[in-house]
Amino acid sequence: MKTFLSSRALVCVLFALLLSATTSVATNEHNTESESTTASSSDEDRQQTAKTSTESDFDPSNEDWGSYYDPQNIFCGKFDCYKILGFDYESFGKVKPDTKEITKRYRQLSREWHPDKSKHKNAKERFVKIARAYEVLTDREQRKEYDDLRYNQEAYFMKYGSSVLWSYAPQTDTTIVVIVLFLLGNIASWYMQKHRWQMVANRLIKAALEDWTPSQGGTAESKQLREEALALLAEREESPGESAETTPTKSGKQKAAGKAKQKLSLKDKKKLEQDALEPIITELVNNIKDFGGGFHQPTWKDLMVVGLVKLPTKITAGIVWETKYWIRRARNIELSDEEKEVLTERAVGTVAWDIASEEDREEMLKRQLWIKENLIDWKEDQEIRNLSAADQKYYNKLKKKGKLE
Repeated sequence: MKTFLSSRALVCVLFALLLSATTSVATNEHNTESESTTASSSDEDRQQTAKTSTESDFDPSNEDWGSYYDPQNIFCGKFDCYKILGFDYESFGKVKPDTKEITKRYRQLSREWHPDKSKHKNAKERFVKIARAYEVLTDREQRKEYDDLRYNQEAYFMKYGSSVLWSYAPQTDTTIVVIVLFLLGNIASWYMQKHRWQMVANRLIKAALEDWTPSQGGTAESKQLREEALALLAEREESPGESAETTPTKSGKQKAAGKAKQKLSLKDKKKLEQDALEPIITELVNNIKDFGGGFHQPTWKDLMVVGLVKLPTKITAGIVWETKYWIRRARNIELSDEEKEVLTERAVGTVAWDIASEEDREEMLKRQLWIKENLIDWKEDQEIRNLSAADQKYYNKLKKKGKLE
């Protein structure tokens, strides 16, 4: 009896447990269905709410088009295609406007901004952007790429090239750039002319200071400059205007200085003389405004703006001169004095012609240096003239013996 009751009790317990499990499963299924229904209803409500709010907030005349990273104008340029059509991309979340909604919105905006209907001054530009946004968002592949690249500028950069890095860089006003370049050009032309003059001045100072011979590059001008400097140095050493009482004392100092100077070596004496002459020669050279050949101290005429103004006149004058010259050559007319001077200057160079004396110019014209053979002979003579006396003598000796070609 006890065994029977125990078995019966066990069966009751098992049946109760089975019934409880069945009830629990049914309850869970019911709850799942309820949750699914609720979630579905919630999504539909959220989508409907988003659409309703978007529809209610939509203003066709709104000019806020948002922003997008599209410097290459692959899609809608720097504007957001969704914003152009009045959709707020961020408010949709996972729910995006479908093709039907996009088409509806496009038609509304087209009626508002069509150039034939709208009187707005930017109607045409806005209509083009609206049409482009509609084209992008209704094309499945373009829209997918547009959404993928929205937050992936690196992918955009890799696909469409490096120029995107500076496509939308702020642009400087062209007028300011032109003015700055113009000023820099004038400053550069001024200092270039100053540099040209300074190069000749430095060479002349060195030639006069070291007493260069013609073979070393010395000229009559450097010789004359050195003589003037020595004369000025002698005057300063004499110190005129002193009283008779101080003269004996000065003479004593001069004698002492002379004795000390006699003890110096030849090299030291030369160095001492150069140190005394250098400031005098430099001062004399700085007073020379023009060395000839275009090597003059800069003036307002050397500014780039002056050169640009004169350029058309120079070009015209050159063309006219060349035309007249070749007409005269075709007619076998003898060269005029002006033509001879121009041709000689071209042959020897502007610098050599400008620094030449009147006698040298007459010799150049007489030798007809515009003829190639005469020019070669003249250049050889100039090289010989720059030789020292001993070298010239040796050269003439070799020439007489026929050892020179």
